[in-house]
Amino acid sequence: MAKSKSIYICSACGARYPRWQGICSECGEAASISEVIESSAPSAGSKAAARALSGFAGATENTVYDLSGVDLTSKQRVSTGYSEFDRVLGGGIVAGSVVLIGGNPGAGKSTLLLQTVGKLCQSHKVLYVTGEESLQQVAIRANRLKINSNGIKIAAQTSIDQICQMAGELKPEVLIVDSIQVMHVDGIESAPGSVSQVREGAAALTQFAKKSNIAVFMIGHVTKDGTLAGPKILEHCVDCSVILEAGTDMRYRTLRCQKNRFGAVNEIGVFAMTDGGLVEVKNPSAIFLNRQEQVAPGSLAMVTWEGTRPLLVELQSLVDSSIFNNPRRLSLGTDQNRLSMILSVLHRHAGFALADQDVFVNIVGGLKIEDTSADVPLVLALISSFKNKPIDKGTIAFGEIGLTGEIRPVAYGQERISEAVKQGFVKIIVPYDNAPRKKENGVQVITVRRVSDLFNLV
Repeated sequence: MAKSKSIYICSACGARYPRWQGICSECGEAASISEVIESSAPSAGSKAAARALSGFAGATENTVYDLSGVDLTSKQRVSTGYSEFDRVLGGGIVAGSVVLIGGNPGAGKSTLLLQTVGKLCQSHKVLYVTGEESLQQVAIRANRLKINSNGIKIAAQTSIDQICQMAGELKPEVLIVDSIQVMHVDGIESAPGSVSQVREGAAALTQFAKKSNIAVFMIGHVTKDGTLAGPKILEHCVDCSVILEAGTDMRYRTLRCQKNRFGAVNEIGVFAMTDGGLVEVKNPSAIFLNRQEQVAPGSLAMVTWEGTRPLLVELQSLVDSSIFNNPRRLSLGTDQNRLSMILSVLHRHAGFALADQDVFVNIVGGLKIEDTSADVPLVLALISSFKNKPIDKGTIAFGEIGLTGEIRPVAYGQERISEAVKQGFVKIIVPYDNAPRKKENGVQVITVRRVSDLFNLV
């Protein structure tokens, strides 16, 4: 029998240390190193030893192939039954892929997968494995969501080895594991949810998916800062990692792709949370552009690009005299550091100083925007709020601002303009290099070169 020993593992990156230390020297995280009791060496014939010697790809034969001779024939993707979910996955479920779905408690991860199982089981064989709920609790939730449970195969199990054995006998096309943090691997003495258990459990499921050509969905917990709990290798070994986010508006959920080997990254899908579960939103721009008839100063619509499609959202800003020595700078939904950069550019290249003003910026609907095309709408909203002069409701803008005060073009300019015209906007402010070659009837396109040009538009 193997002896147990005490080691220290970083929960952020999985680095191992012989003794405890406050900061991980590999990733720089503080207070992330914890003690783990594990066997010094698994027995030669154990499953844990076999997994330790085999790769994540599941290939066990020691053979070298010519890359040009590899068979490129692939099976058709399987639709989840939700077009928004398919979009995030890159067009549907790929056979043999491993998908990790994370999110805050109550975001709807289990609900989304249970509803997906209800649609998939009508034409495909699916196995749903629950480790956090009893079978009766899952059945009650399925009944509340009005899911047709006929044909749904379900099991309550927390052993990875037992799950792989059941799936090997049943041979489903899709395997759901809820959740990876409560699963354990035989031969590892640490508790479920520890770095060792999560790492070995994810590796075993990944190898099983590649060998058996079964698509595996794993639900993962997140930490208080919104990142997936467990070692980083959990995200490295999976094919697709998505996060189900619940913004300030609790009615809507955003499914955002962070990693995808079979599709576009940063793709999003929008769902509405109702009494009957999650309902996909076909036109997200409609819910994020629910503006009032009388537009207030500091409000402007913008076109951002998420994944493979344009998205229209409303940006609001408030500029007010500060009563403090250090004026406040608060940004919700956009990068706080980029707001500081834009304010410095306005001061240096346009003479627009807000050093004695509080500045607040918000993206309506709780959406998080990382696209740099929000720079021009942000400046226009700041000018509008400072002058207390509203911008016409039919106006929309996009564009990036450089440190030298120039307005730079952004990708997919024509597609953004077409989406704005489709939504009924008649005045579009764009960078000069994004000017459309063909004019739209009844639409005024205004091109700008420098940040100082924006002051003439408000």
